[in-house]
Amino acid sequence: MDAHDHAHAHAHAHDAPSPSLTRGRSVLFGAVLLLVAATVVGLVALWPPSSASAPKGDAGDRIRATVTTLLRASCGQLLDPGATDKGTPDGCSRARVHIDEGPEKGQSLELFVGVDQAASTHVGQHVVLFRGAGSLPLDSRYELIDVQRGRPLLLLAGLFVLAVVVLGRLRGALSLVGLGLSLVVLIEFMVPALLAGRPAVLTAVVGASAVMILVLVLAHGPNIRTATAMVGTGLALLLILVLSFVFVKATSLTGLTSDEAVYVRSLFGQIDLRGLLLAGIVIGALGILDDITVTQVSTVWELRNANAAMPTPELYAAALRVGRDHIASTVNTLLLAYAGASMPLLVIFATSGDGLVGTATNAVVAEEVVRTLVGSIGLIAAVPVTTALAAIMCPAASGPLPAAAPAPDVAPTADHEEPRSSRSWT
Repeated sequence: MDAHDHAHAHAHAHDAPSPSLTRGRSVLFGAVLLLVAATVVGLVALWPPSSASAPKGDAGDRIRATVTTLLRASCGQLLDPGATDKGTPDGCSRARVHIDEGPEKGQSLELFVGVDQAASTHVGQHVVLFRGAGSLPLDSRYELIDVQRGRPLLLLAGLFVLAVVVLGRLRGALSLVGLGLSLVVLIEFMVPALLAGRPAVLTAVVGASAVMILVLVLAHGPNIRTATAMVGTGLALLLILVLSFVFVKATSLTGLTSDEAVYVRSLFGQIDLRGLLLAGIVIGALGILDDITVTQVSTVWELRNANAAMPTPELYAAALRVGRDHIASTVNTLLLAYAGASMPLLVIFATSGDGLVGTATNAVVAEEVVRTLVGSIGLIAAVPVTTALAAIMCPAASGPLPAAAPAPDVAPTADHEEPRSSRSWT
């Protein structure tokens, strides 16, 4: 193919879109603008008052300190520190710590370390103390509650940022900005709004929509591909919300199935825990939905670039095959992610003797079952819907491409592979 033929083929692949395609894209962008406008209105209407403040969980302070000495001790002394009989060392420890901040900064005190904390405590370890309110003696005012993990976590976060920026470059950096803004939406809008008594389901929908818009636009730019992925994600989220509402109610789940939920209820009063459960299902599915929809849109566009004359039905079928493979692995990933996050709980129920049905229908496990299956159905539905939208919005060449150049007259031999140009294109 000479330069003229190549230019002719390139022109065919990028001709102006047809009137019907233009109308379709206008409808798509209109839907996106409507979604953005509704999200902005929802954020303004549901935003919690600035004067509202959440109650404190504990009447005390978290104080940083450093372990200076550590000696083995009897665990009985944890129950009776004033006992004269020190007992036999049996896994607990007696630590002397130096207070690094707060009103008693620079002072030292002696604390007992339980068996569960002894393995992670050593001389030089930076720890966190809880300082109780009141005028108790120094040794009784503090309690060892945790170790400081800021530095290793900061190092891990730095490695993550470096990996994203090195591979993703500008897009990677913008995706990190989207990640940061997503955290702002969750922490500054969703949590305070739920605590302020805003409708949990509506808050979850608005928050999820805001996160989706920020992440997709920043990571992929404001273009037709992003708009397609956004509409596909929004439709799948709507399905997940409906299924969550129906099956959470049908299985009589209350959201009160964990120590954290009990603590939230005792701390914040009559918060809607069922709504909180629904919000968690929607937000949890959003991250994987973004991956599914963006992948399907990119697959359609790359297939179109590889073969500009491929008819739309064939383009849809080819991209859908990729989507089926993606779904097969993603559903398994979703199940294992939930199972891994609650592995201790899974061990308890698997060894309880209640059998598979009894274990799966227990309220705690049933909550995870509903979360996993509803999310998976949403993922499955997102593939054909997003693929169909992308195939319609990605135009085919308006005319036939010129024929390929004739193959050279070279006869293949046993030691000579058939020339690539003479093989048929599929």
